[in-house]
Amino acid sequence: MEPENQTHVLEFILLGLSGEADLQPLLFGLFLSMYLVTFTGNLLIILAIITDSHLHTPMYFFLSNLSFADICFTSTTVPKMLGNIQIQNKVITYQSCIAQMYFFMVFGDLDSFLLTAMAYDRFVAICHPLRYTVIMSPKVCGFLLLVSWILSVLDSLLHSLLVLQLSFCTDLEIPHFFCELNQVIQLACSDTFLNDLLMCCASGLLGVIPLTGILFSYTKIVSSILRISSAEGKYKAFSKCGSHLSVVSLFYGTVLGAYLSPSASQNSRASAIASVMYTVVTPMLNPFIYSLRNKDIKQALKKLFKKILILKEGYHTQKPEGQSQRGRPG
Repeated sequence: MEPENQTHVLEFILLGLSGEADLQPLLFGLFLSMYLVTFTGNLLIILAIITDSHLHTPMYFFLSNLSFADICFTSTTVPKMLGNIQIQNKVITYQSCIAQMYFFMVFGDLDSFLLTAMAYDRFVAICHPLRYTVIMSPKVCGFLLLVSWILSVLDSLLHSLLVLQLSFCTDLEIPHFFCELNQVIQLACSDTFLNDLLMCCASGLLGVIPLTGILFSYTKIVSSILRISSAEGKYKAFSKCGSHLSVVSLFYGTVLGAYLSPSASQNSRASAIASVMYTVVTPMLNPFIYSLRNKDIKQALKKLFKKILILKEGYHTQKPEGQSQRGRPG
């Protein structure tokens, strides 16, 4: 008799990063701090770009969307992990697991596509500066963003629909702090050939192609920079893409390290710890990289803080007047 499909009542157990009770308060404080820094830092980048008209350019258009994707990317995993630690319950329902897996893939793919679009933007800015405004028009930027969203949603949807066809016969343990696609598929008790095939194809098409595009863009960029005669011109050209190159190196370096390192592939818990780098640490560091290495972002953040202080001072000066008026007899 074949085992009955129990997916409609299934609950998974997220084992997390450590099972030691003494480490849970430390993990809670650490991840809460990193999440708040990630959320605040990326939100400030978005607000700085929106409020400063000088930053309404293709490069910062993609950067603001990257910051939004990073906030959502981290928000799909960390709040659930913090909640589980707080209530000391590692259970995640089947529906919540599928939803978390879906949105994690959407924003992970979106990060990759946006980094590729930003590499193309830097390639046009440095290799074809006279045609930059024509090539990187608002319509082109909007089209690149739309394609990035469509491909991310379709890829995630296809993976999720195939996972919904799998049978899970008992409550199962996931040696991770979130529902990662590969970990969920490994726990299925039905045939996973189509799931494995799709993962291989998607990794090749949506992983290798964007990275190849980025490497090709930077090959052309470096070639163009080397042809510049003055050292000042070379520095100026390189400064246009230094921040983006740092973010790309951090993102792909941590992703490849998490999935290709021997320790991570042999040990599921080691894989979970390694994945912290690209799921939490990288989105947290991106705002710092752009704010520290980019003069335009620095100036925009200073203007934003000044506006906030002015609004705060205005609120405090108006508040006593309102209170005194309310205190007067009619």
